[in-house]
Amino acid sequence: MEARTTVAAVFKAACPDCRGCFELAAGALRLAIGASHRTTFYSFTCPDCGVPVRKPAGERIVELLTGGGVSTLRLHSSV
Repeated sequence: MEARTTVAAVFKAACPDCRGCFELAAGALRLAIGASHRTTFYSFTCPDCGVPVRKPAGERIVELLTGGGVSTLRLHSSV
């Protein structure tokens, strides 16, 4: 029987406030998927300066983050 190892996804990110560059585990990121590109974003807290960061997420970013196990929230608009 072959043992399988799971590699945790790590994402490169940068803080626009302190300009720090770092790697974050999937658990440190949150993804919100809205009805439009304006309401689809990912967020995290900068490990260097502690500032909450929110960045837009296009289709490719959404694909990478969901595939990497990032917690996702689907935003619904009331019509």
